[in-house]
Amino acid sequence: MVDDRTREAAFALHRFGLGPRPGSIAAIASDPRGALLAELERPGVGTINNPDLLTSAQASRAGFEARAARQAKNVLAQRAQKEAERLAAEQGQAMSEEAGKMAELAKPAAVPQVDPADTPERQNFFREVRARLDAALLAEIGFAERLVWFWSNHFCISRDVVPNMAGGYEREAIRPHILGRFADMLLAVEGHPAMLIYLNNQVSIGPNSVAGINRTRGLNENLAREILELHTLGVRTGYSQADVFSFAKVLTGWTILPPVDNPEHGAEFVFNTRMHEPGPQQVIDKTYPDTGVEQGRAVLADVARNPATATHVATKLARHFAADDPPPTLVERLAKTFRDTDGDLKEVTKTLVVSPEPWSSPRDKLKRPSEWVVALSRSIGGRSDPQRFVNGQRLLGEPLWQPPAPQGFADTEGAWIDGVGARLDIANNVAQRVAGRVDPGEVLADALGPLASAETRQAITLAETRQQAITLAFMAPEFQRR
Repeated sequence: MVDDRTREAAFALHRFGLGPRPGSIAAIASDPRGALLAELERPGVGTINNPDLLTSAQASRAGFEARAARQAKNVLAQRAQKEAERLAAEQGQAMSEEAGKMAELAKPAAVPQVDPADTPERQNFFREVRARLDAALLAEIGFAERLVWFWSNHFCISRDVVPNMAGGYEREAIRPHILGRFADMLLAVEGHPAMLIYLNNQVSIGPNSVAGINRTRGLNENLAREILELHTLGVRTGYSQADVFSFAKVLTGWTILPPVDNPEHGAEFVFNTRMHEPGPQQVIDKTYPDTGVEQGRAVLADVARNPATATHVATKLARHFAADDPPPTLVERLAKTFRDTDGDLKEVTKTLVVSPEPWSSPRDKLKRPSEWVVALSRSIGGRSDPQRFVNGQRLLGEPLWQPPAPQGFADTEGAWIDGVGARLDIANNVAQRVAGRVDPGEVLADALGPLASAETRQAITLAETRQQAITLAFMAPEFQRR
């Protein structure tokens, strides 16, 4: 007979973690909640310290240099081709055989086509993907990784816009702060070059600044608006368009050093006084004196502590870890901890773990594609395959670090339910590859344990082949949901 602790352990690994690995249900069965809390206390949990990975600024500069070198090669090839055509034209249609040979010699050697897989940018991207996958697949529970994924989606950027910075951004601005103070994460995120570029703040110029007077480009409100609407207060929480406009002025001058003329520090954050709108600004009923870059930091500190921010963050956490329709009691409890601790995210997360609602809410949260794929790999002791993972995520509608908008990927069933059918192809493909070494019964025990229904157990038992049985385990409703 399965005791309640074993069931609770399997539940915890799916709801709070990234799915069980072989043996992990038994490993935490003595105290599932204690295991979750213990993970939060591990030094450096959630961080990736890999000296082989470039910083986001280094990756951006490397990408810029690689593109510039490829462009130079193309320019030289075009020049040589034009010169060859000019020589041929001078000889006329009836050029002598000797002249023809000379013209042939003048033609440039064909420039080899660059394999996209061999570019420094792509190589760096897949190094980042592998590091992220390894962190998810090797984690004992994966609770901290789930927090990383949650906050990375909350403060999302897109590699469509910052193709060389996405992995570095997550490592630098998100991972060090998942259990720190929300205000510190907010400051790290909004001042990160990737966010400044993604939301166009690097080109935002105060109308009355020195640069604004001398140039035609002006104010860009994107960053200010998304900070208030998405990152902190939430929609319809008391701020006005005038607040957005004033906040955008506060953030002028938050920009980056251009890589084109700064090979050592290009793509790093810089505060450019010439672009900054001079004078005090009023944002949400408070006037902030012009203190340069500190003016923006002061506004960020205040919106981080705003009660509306506590409620907004609490609602999203409760939706992610409990239910699409988050329990109001859980939201208020998380918001209260946020307010009482000045946004201490470790304390907020502990409150999440010890609250009854995430444990009593039905297991009807549909896993997002990335969660399902990683859970699938963890259940069979799979290794990371960055290329296959990236292709699969694109097929399932959740391309890595490519959300459709600044709102990030949706965290409710309606956005993903229509794509569940596409998971069958991936499940079957994986089952085909591992059927020779993986026992379906062991998959069922390791991946679901006591959570598996009688119907799922019977379907797997009656499967005609091992491949079919493994596929059924991956596609079982109990595995699809957390």
